[in-house]
Amino acid sequence: MTDASFEDGREAPLNLGAEDGDDLQVISTLAQDAVFPVTEMKWQPSQRRFGLLLNRFRWEDKDAATRRDRPFERVQSVLVFDSVLSVASQGVDRRDTDMIMSLLSVDFEASEDGAGQILLTLAGDGVIRLKVEAVDVTLKDVTRPYQAPSGQAPHHPE
Repeated sequence: MTDASFEDGREAPLNLGAEDGDDLQVISTLAQDAVFPVTEMKWQPSQRRFGLLLNRFRWEDKDAATRRDRPFERVQSVLVFDSVLSVASQGVDRRDTDMIMSLLSVDFEASEDGAGQILLTLAGDGVIRLKVEAVDVTLKDVTRPYQAPSGQAPHHPE
């Protein structure tokens, strides 16, 4: 019997949860530069749930792809926020069904007793603001990874 290598787990799907601001930063980092059609946002007030179906760049695989000289990958993931009391947005036109959004960050602004606001900052000055009772967030990959259409990693100027 041999030990499992890092490469063996390369395509293992993510299934992460966040229950506080620090946990949420991990999810924010992994979801950075994810893209999604405006039509793939869903608010379910009766279930107090807001969700997105993202095409996420696989940041966790970037270094291995670079070392092995193989294509960078994306994967479809669901990003779900529970315990949501209300949803508001700015700079997001839900009527433009062809609009593709790009997620820059997910941040938590705490108020009293673990409640607060989760801010989803989008490229182009868009923001989605979720008023939450508590941080209760899940990021889960739902497809196998596929080659990033651009063939490149997203670039951020320092």
